[in-house]
Amino acid sequence: MNEHMNEHMNEQMGHDSWTLQQEKTIPSHYDYKDVVQWIEKKGVELYGNSFSIKETDYTVIYRLIAYFLNDEQTAFQFGINLSKGILLVGPIGCGKTSIMNIMKYLTRAEQKFSIKPCREVSFEFINDGYEVIHKYSKGKLYEADPKIFCFDDMGVENNLKYYGNECNVIAEILLSRYDLFISKKIKTHITSNLSAPEIETHYGARVRSRLRQMVNLISYDKNTKDKR
Repeated sequence: MNEHMNEHMNEQMGHDSWTLQQEKTIPSHYDYKDVVQWIEKKGVELYGNSFSIKETDYTVIYRLIAYFLNDEQTAFQFGINLSKGILLVGPIGCGKTSIMNIMKYLTRAEQKFSIKPCREVSFEFINDGYEVIHKYSKGKLYEADPKIFCFDDMGVENNLKYYGNECNVIAEILLSRYDLFISKKIKTHITSNLSAPEIETHYGARVRSRLRQMVNLISYDKNTKDKR
């Protein structure tokens, strides 16, 4: 979201509040229903007229809004740690990738992130080898600071061999980014169809343990219908 849009939204939402599941009202600088409308408008712009936010997804969407707008009060109510990244999980076709792409426009400039499909990272590894792990953790040599990435669709890539050596590329990248998180507070976002036990099966107990420290888990309902 550019500065003009941010100012506009602040003017529109400055002193409102919103009600969650008709249980209680949480004070906020933003009217979350208005933010959802903005997300829907952006989604239509990016993905066409079929894009919409279902009311059944509000639990997920409100948490993402609180996080990416850095709404401390609401994030606290949701148990979200703003210093961590996001692990967004849910069934195939529930809209994880598209909503994270829209959130790029909602977040503050210093927290902007790039989305990188895990399959593409794997293909890069075939060509470039272990330099790819460095690229998505410490960054390129000419970059002053490592970037914030969202690794999309974690779990669809396969272990690959480079000159005969097998490597779980995404696991190695996540372990390297854990070191960045501890030393420099650099965040990592992830989308995945995998459950927590499946993540451990694919990537090992060490990665699952690191992810607990690195990310907030936000989950779509497992029965969410394919929206494609």
